[in-house]
Amino acid sequence: MTRPITAGVDGSQESLAALAWAAREAVRRGLALRVVHAWRVHSQEVIGAGIAGDADSQAAWVHGAVTEAVGTVTERHPDLAVITDVVEGPVADTLVAAAADAEMLVLGSRGHGRIVGFLLGSVGQQVLAATTRPVVLVRAADQPSSEAAGREVVVGQQGDPEDSADALRFAFETAVARGATVRVVRAWNLPPVFAYSPGSLKLLDEAGGLEPYERKSLAAAVRPWRERFPDVPVEEHVEMGSASQVLLSVAGTAQLMVVGRRAHRTAVGARIGSVAHGMLHHADCPVVVVPHA
Repeated sequence: MTRPITAGVDGSQESLAALAWAAREAVRRGLALRVVHAWRVHSQEVIGAGIAGDADSQAAWVHGAVTEAVGTVTERHPDLAVITDVVEGPVADTLVAAAADAEMLVLGSRGHGRIVGFLLGSVGQQVLAATTRPVVLVRAADQPSSEAAGREVVVGQQGDPEDSADALRFAFETAVARGATVRVVRAWNLPPVFAYSPGSLKLLDEAGGLEPYERKSLAAAVRPWRERFPDVPVEEHVEMGSASQVLLSVAGTAQLMVVGRRAHRTAVGARIGSVAHGMLHHADCPVVVVPHA
């Protein structure tokens, strides 16, 4: 079954930028676009002056705002198939359910609507932690020009090849659709003395040291994707430092940042991970968080 690209909208500038991004990506990939707005009835005090407070009036306002936003997209992309769903219910739950049937879920970063929308600072993190599908976060300032030739799809690679396979797949598939270069970034640090073992020391000795070992590890992770996507230009980037610092150091040339997130729950609940958290707060380009086992 072909999955659509789904955009969550709430009337904010951030979510409208996310909708525009999702529409462009759907056109590139030849997919349908699904637009989802989740809302709850609020009192007059919550929604503010100038908007009627009864449920029917709020519903009419919401449907009108979503129709207006979708109309802008269909004017720009007249051949794009668009599905619109306005759902009254819990915002995070609605978005997680929508993501389950989507190729990816696209949301505005830190956006909140005038009424009955979602505050992405809190709801967005709940969605990121709960969904098993890629989630794209887009800032209000995002423009089509940020996808110009010469700007790269940057993806973080950590651990063994299988740990980053889903993020690498997303990055290469996106690069194919955009005709872009993929920059694969692996960060490393000096391990503490107690982390050394006879086995690890043997591997490091065979590799010729720590940095050559990291370069070989990155090359091994990227090799299957080079073979699968031979026409995609690839840059392999290995640098000492924290993953967040190294990724941010190359974010200036990125049209898209792709990072992985381990999809598991801890004793304190689901988390999005420190690297994803850092990118979402500090990277100016759209950020894709791809969950993996």
